[in-house]
Amino acid sequence: MYVRDAKNREEVWLLDHIEEMGLDETAFRSRDYVVAIDEASGEKAGFGRIRIHKTDEGEFCELTSIGVLDSWRRQGVGAHVVERLVEHARDQSFETVYSLTSATDYLAQFGFEGADAADLPERLVERLETKRENLDPDAVGMRLAVAEFEMPDRLRERFKGAQPTDDDGEPEESAEDFGIDPDSATYKYDTGG
Repeated sequence: MYVRDAKNREEVWLLDHIEEMGLDETAFRSRDYVVAIDEASGEKAGFGRIRIHKTDEGEFCELTSIGVLDSWRRQGVGAHVVERLVEHARDQSFETVYSLTSATDYLAQFGFEGADAADLPERLVERLETKRENLDPDAVGMRLAVAEFEMPDRLRERFKGAQPTDDDGEPEESAEDFGIDPDSATYKYDTGG
């Protein structure tokens, strides 16, 4: 399992999953994304975006649209997507990154802290209001000093052995689910053999 920059050809895949997960696709550019890939199968497991806001106040870096496919959840995939996004921010000389989300407990494990709207750059206050109206009514501002990022050991270990689960959350349907007794039922095309 590894995380790399998204490729242009993955645009449709990204947009499909962003829509399916109800994530933010505002000002979509595939080159802003990273994708988690299973190196054995080539299967995509998760993704996330770094978004740079250029304003009169300066430039601000937001981590957004972070998603993990259901079959890859709880295996450290999202954590490594976040780590890669923070590395990109550091490489672009950002000392602080922001995120606007209701997943505060998740981000807190990496060192993110809550930020009051008064402590957010004006552009991010506007984004927060829009996000609350359209996608995530419980979203709040979070920020992280890039140098303070921490990857919990348990998530690093989970990521090393990540495997997709076959459980799609729905039990397999059986004859009994439809009121059929499989021991005594006969079927139209039963050959009796």
